[in-house]
Amino acid sequence: MGFNDILKSLFGNKADRDLKELLPIASKVNAEWEKIKGVSHDELRKISADLKAKIHAHVKVEEDEIASLKAKVENDKPSIEEREEIYNRIDKLEEQINTKLEDVLNEILPLAFAVMKDTARRFKENNEIVVKANDFDRDLAVTKDFVEIDGEDAVYFNSWVAGGNEVTWDMVHYDVQLIGGSVLHQGKIAEMATGEGKTLVATLPVFLNALTGRGVHVVTVNDYLAKRDSEWMGPLYMFHGLSVDCIDKTEPNSPERRKAYQADITFGTNNEFGFDYLRDNMAIHPEDLVQRKHHYAIVDEVDSVLIDDARTPLIISGPVPKGDIQMFDEYKPRVEKLVRMQRELVARIFTEAKALLASGDRKQEEQGAILLLRAYKGLPKYKPLIKFLSEQGNKATLVKTENIYMQENNRRMPEITDDLYFVIDEKQNSIDLTDKGHDTITAAGEDPNFFILPDVGSELAEIDKMNLTEEEKLEKKDQMVQNYAAKSERVHTVNQLLKAYTLFELDVEYVVIDNKVKIVDEQTGRIMEGRRYSDGLHQAIEAKENVKVEAATQTFATITLQNYFRMYHKLAGMTGTAETEAGEFWDIYKLDVVVIPTNKPVIRKDANDYVYKTKREKYNAVIEEITRLVGEGRPVLVGTTSVEVSELLSRMLKLRGIKHNVLNAKLHQREADIVAEAGKSQVVTIATNMAGRGTDIKLSPEVRAAGGLAIIGTERHDSRRVDRQLRGRAGRQGDPGSSQFFVSLEDDLMRLFSSERIIRVMDRLGHEEGDVIQHSMITKSIERAQRKVEENNFGIRKRLLEYDDVMNSQREVIYKKRRHALLGERIGVDIANNMYDVCETLVEEHKDANDLESFRMDVLKYFAVDFDIKEEDFQKTSANNLTERLYKEVRDTFSRKTETIAKQAFPVIKNVFEQRGEMFKNIVVPFTDGKRAYNVVANLEKTYKSEGEELIRAYEKSIMLAHIDDAWKEHLREMDDLKQSVQNATYEQKDPLLIYKFESFNLFKSMVDKINKNVVSTLMKGQIPFEAPEEVKQAEEKRTDLSKMRTGRSDAPAAQTNQAPRKTEPVKVGPKVGRNDPCPCGSGKKYKNCHGKGEE
Repeated sequence: MGFNDILKSLFGNKADRDLKELLPIASKVNAEWEKIKGVSHDELRKISADLKAKIHAHVKVEEDEIASLKAKVENDKPSIEEREEIYNRIDKLEEQINTKLEDVLNEILPLAFAVMKDTARRFKENNEIVVKANDFDRDLAVTKDFVEIDGEDAVYFNSWVAGGNEVTWDMVHYDVQLIGGSVLHQGKIAEMATGEGKTLVATLPVFLNALTGRGVHVVTVNDYLAKRDSEWMGPLYMFHGLSVDCIDKTEPNSPERRKAYQADITFGTNNEFGFDYLRDNMAIHPEDLVQRKHHYAIVDEVDSVLIDDARTPLIISGPVPKGDIQMFDEYKPRVEKLVRMQRELVARIFTEAKALLASGDRKQEEQGAILLLRAYKGLPKYKPLIKFLSEQGNKATLVKTENIYMQENNRRMPEITDDLYFVIDEKQNSIDLTDKGHDTITAAGEDPNFFILPDVGSELAEIDKMNLTEEEKLEKKDQMVQNYAAKSERVHTVNQLLKAYTLFELDVEYVVIDNKVKIVDEQTGRIMEGRRYSDGLHQAIEAKENVKVEAATQTFATITLQNYFRMYHKLAGMTGTAETEAGEFWDIYKLDVVVIPTNKPVIRKDANDYVYKTKREKYNAVIEEITRLVGEGRPVLVGTTSVEVSELLSRMLKLRGIKHNVLNAKLHQREADIVAEAGKSQVVTIATNMAGRGTDIKLSPEVRAAGGLAIIGTERHDSRRVDRQLRGRAGRQGDPGSSQFFVSLEDDLMRLFSSERIIRVMDRLGHEEGDVIQHSMITKSIERAQRKVEENNFGIRKRLLEYDDVMNSQREVIYKKRRHALLGERIGVDIANNMYDVCETLVEEHKDANDLESFRMDVLKYFAVDFDIKEEDFQKTSANNLTERLYKEVRDTFSRKTETIAKQAFPVIKNVFEQRGEMFKNIVVPFTDGKRAYNVVANLEKTYKSEGEELIRAYEKSIMLAHIDDAWKEHLREMDDLKQSVQNATYEQKDPLLIYKFESFNLFKSMVDKINKNVVSTLMKGQIPFEAPEEVKQAEEKRTDLSKMRTGRSDAPAAQTNQAPRKTEPVKVGPKVGRNDPCPCGSGKKYKNCHGKGEE
């Protein structure tokens, strides 16, 4: 018995402890449910209204205080210092409200869950539910087909359209779903098996948290599920007066999208939630903001969103000048030639290695092992080599030889690799050119160092030693830096082309459709529209496949899903497989994983893996197994890891005359039809892991009697989660079923990560061709190999997150400043802080140098203030006192200036308002700082009533937004360049991340300093260059223009593709209401005079 087993016997395992804590909650909910089962439909709705009122009463004191503090800022015009105190108090009150809301929600949870459970029961047991109609019901009846108004009553039906199909409600929550719901409410991850009704479970916490009115976001992995779930579950919420909407049914930046976010419950895809956040932080009008505060989100398929998609940030990008000038096509012929030469070399080395290893002479065998390792380092995916390594003893020989040469930090490895043109490390996904490779790829007559990066430090030191003037040294240094930049891009281009040719295979990692390279999701086998490989790798693959190489773009806004979802006050998730990634969920998101027991025991039989020597034997065995299962009348689901394998198995089944369906990235449009057939007797379905997520295969009684759905895995995936998802398709809700994985020693997982122990066991057992091994020890060894891969992937994701955390801390500062400027509430405090920071910077710069003249010149340059101070005072006064003195004078000057501008503008504004006030809503007032003109848009009525003060606020807002956006855009470009350039630090044995953190901090500091100086300078120098009222023009109603922006997924500024055009889906057309017909809301008015107002 191991130490962990002893601990489990003493304290129980985590699942048991979680269940012990949660079971009483289910009992309390059921007790409340028994009490309310007998109440009328109207009384049930009143209970939910009372719960809503109780929540609002619990936080009324804090909400009232916030309202009074905001009114005080608006009406009493407090000083900047007082305003800052007020805003800090508001922030504290918001935190208190969040805490108090959680307290009251926990208190009412049993009753709220019982209300939702009984609502589900009533919809199941009644075709119609009649209640007294309220205004919400009447509005609903106009657009929804499940509500009708009959006089004073509202009639809710239990059938409606969801996802294009008519559904009749037939579900009621069972006890394990009540447990799952309480886990989600606590802000944890509920792991629930397939067929346990995760969508229904979510209705419990969604309903409870929506009662607060602060918005609940239900996040799905694709737009079909977002639309279907909002339509499927929506009527249960709407019955209780909660509004429901789906952002994926609306256009970005539209009033409809904003309305969707104002709903109590908002469904949508992870991408759209993230892109809307970025778009909001590019908006130039408050009306363009669509999102509210991020309060509570439930993420469906949480492992897919927060683990698999976490590597690739969301990016909004735009065109860059000369973005189509790239080197991929230029260097492609050289790389093709180099790869061809390496293939020929490896083929010769491998042939010689085999001959030496078979010679029987010990010395020759040792030489053969060295050549085998050399071939492996040159082309690890060389198919004859893979087959040879699967034979008895060969893999062990390779591993033993590699260990010898890897000793002392790879000291002897060059003896192996120097004869190659380049060296591939498949585990690290990296390629390095050898000296021989550099010589080969460099054309005749070119600089021998054409593809070699110089040592910048030593070259700079050499220039400093030269007997040159300072100007000449500076010129040489500039030339050297330019040369380094050009070489860096050249080396990067060649490296990415080498990766494209040797590590990325067509129909495995990507497919080419409509002359475009599209990435295939390794977890699901689906095509990832709009996704591109980063750092120019996608362009390299485009060059390799002879399709158009897309132009480079510039990042305008970016965020990872990890950092987006960490903004929520409370985050929860649900999935069928999260336990294997529990450590990562806790480490990054502080999310605990709770395994929910199944409603009925799982009776599926999971067999130990069948292990074969070669892929050929394995696939033949798979076909034999399929033939046997079909003969028993069972449906078979075959899981593959690539398009290539699914097509190979399809051809083999055709030769046997076995009918089957294929579902892969090339045929993903037929997914719904194929999955609907997959549970029928003798139906064979081949799927590239696609049927592993978001699908529910239902069985007929005949199939259950025959033994249920048979799962066949043709390869172990890198991640245990994906294998568990595939297994989970069988055995839903107590159904019979079986699962069997077929593995070969040639599989990628076994080649790269299987242990020496498993190789030795195979050899000892005398594993001959055609033999199969099946043993629990082998299955456990394979799962240990998977664990190694998961740890490796976690390391990669964490590394990427560390890079993005640097960006995120900067993003939060800038977006906060921007939001304050856009909304105008706290802009006065921010401007005062900007002024103080610039004062402090100028004093620090000049006090140490004791340079009064330069100090006064800079004060005049940035503040347009002639700061009168004597030499003696400048020397004696401390830096803090000098800063305070300068700041006071600047503040006083700015106050006088803004009063003067307001007085100057007011007569003109007054004239325009009195003469043309009915015609104009907003006006454009031109400002200038002597260098640049700014058209400031202000509300005419507010400006008139505040006697010009509103114009000053609008001026401050325009200047802040203009300078922040310009500087941030430039900063993102510099950060993109920095992220790419620091990767070269690995050649100098330095950590790129440390350099990135250090350099990015300096870049950010200089950007903030630049923003502060530019904002303050423009505000202090600004003036209105007009006198006549006729120069004041009406402001056109304009929305933020994002038409040239593109959304995409990547982790570097590689070119982005436009989002895929929205798929046309079947639309259910209901009876159209005529303009002169009675309005469906039951008001008695004609439709055109009621809910049809404004329609043509």
